[in-house]
Amino acid sequence: MDKGLHFTFCVITAMLLLRESSQKGEKNDSKVLAVLNLVLFLTVLEDPYVMVRSAELEGYCIDLLKALAAMLHFRYKVKVVGDGQYGAISSNGNWTGMIGEILRQEADIAVAPLTVTSAREEVVSFTTPFLQTGIGILLRKDTTSQDMSFFHFLAPFSKETWTGLLFAYVLTCFCLFLVARLSPCEWNEPKSEENHFTFLNSLWFGAGALALQGVTPRPKALSVRVIAAVWWLFTIALLAAYIANFTALLSSGTEELPIQTFEDLVKQRKLEFGTLDGSSTFYYFKNSKNPIHQMIYEYMDKRRDHVLVKTYQEAVQRVMESNYAFIGESISQDLAAARHCNLIRAPEVIGARGFGIATTQASPWTKQLSIAVLKLRESGDLDYLRNKWWETSCLQQSRDRWSPLQPQALGGLFLTLAIGLALGVIAAVVELSNKSRHAAGHVKKSCCSIFTEEMFTRLRIKENTRQSQETSARPNA
Repeated sequence: MDKGLHFTFCVITAMLLLRESSQKGEKNDSKVLAVLNLVLFLTVLEDPYVMVRSAELEGYCIDLLKALAAMLHFRYKVKVVGDGQYGAISSNGNWTGMIGEILRQEADIAVAPLTVTSAREEVVSFTTPFLQTGIGILLRKDTTSQDMSFFHFLAPFSKETWTGLLFAYVLTCFCLFLVARLSPCEWNEPKSEENHFTFLNSLWFGAGALALQGVTPRPKALSVRVIAAVWWLFTIALLAAYIANFTALLSSGTEELPIQTFEDLVKQRKLEFGTLDGSSTFYYFKNSKNPIHQMIYEYMDKRRDHVLVKTYQEAVQRVMESNYAFIGESISQDLAAARHCNLIRAPEVIGARGFGIATTQASPWTKQLSIAVLKLRESGDLDYLRNKWWETSCLQQSRDRWSPLQPQALGGLFLTLAIGLALGVIAAVVELSNKSRHAAGHVKKSCCSIFTEEMFTRLRIKENTRQSQETSARPNA
């Protein structure tokens, strides 16, 4: 009997509390839900954190909330903040957004992309951040692309690569010229024959290989053919790398971003820039002592009605449709660049910060939720959620831009060419040595002297030919 009375009393008490809450509105929701063993969570609609799909909420924060509820064994109800704001101090000194509703006890906890700041920490408590972020610049690619320079065709290789290629070309042609003169197989009688591999012809031969065209003179000696074959292999691989990189350059549609930093953003006059009205990003620039940051704040404050946006979706839409740069959370900008392939985030990120779960001060939930967030991070669940909701539909992330091919990428190719040149020179010396050895046996001279004479004759054949022509012309005169 006593148990029945006690149960009836509990039911009547709960019904009275529910009736009282319906009369007073949402202000006492958290108290009623606490009696019913429910926790009222506050959030804000922002892709991909919280979204409405088929009359239900889903997103990163909803999945995080489910994981926390399963770990801490509580039931919950999710409510979207009334004014759609995160939380800032208004002109009358009251807090707006989620922070204001928590202070007015209209909700127990706020789980959203809510940045942990000192001002907010003074009135509410935050858990360990579940996401790390910073402040970045979101741009549209075609508004940041530079006009193609007159020598745009040189862009696929870096300056160092082009220098190395020029050096390799001259060195190879010189080795062709040298080896062709030393090798007996190219000409047997230097005093009476003409060698076709002059230095100019060697340069033409090397240039023909770069264009994948066969040119004369054609090598006869093994040593010259070794150098020619290695040079052909080098040029084929080099042209393949150039064509691939040049194709990537043309498809990317842009060179290096002209706006790399916040200083670049301030100096340019083509783009307007702004941030979310009343956001922590706006107050970050307001409180910063950095001169560049102060210039950004003054620009946004003077044009508040024109450059400040109300929602994140409005900011992304404005970036896509006009010459506008959005300053905001870098992690949200990464999502925008992943979803919209014509958007890109500038490299510089400032003001490292984190997103935390907000609770009332001295709430027992703060420590429990912080420990639960740390456990989810250690188990890899937070990384899984990050990859799940930030999955890109683009072929390439905006931060993985095209870059000129550096010499290190072709290091093995240059090494192969160097080895081939060395082998060709050695083969030419061996061929000349064999001929000198045979000639030394007939004229009964030392092999070294014959080798020296042959080398001197072959390297100075033009002077010897000119002298022989002059002596032969004198008797005719």
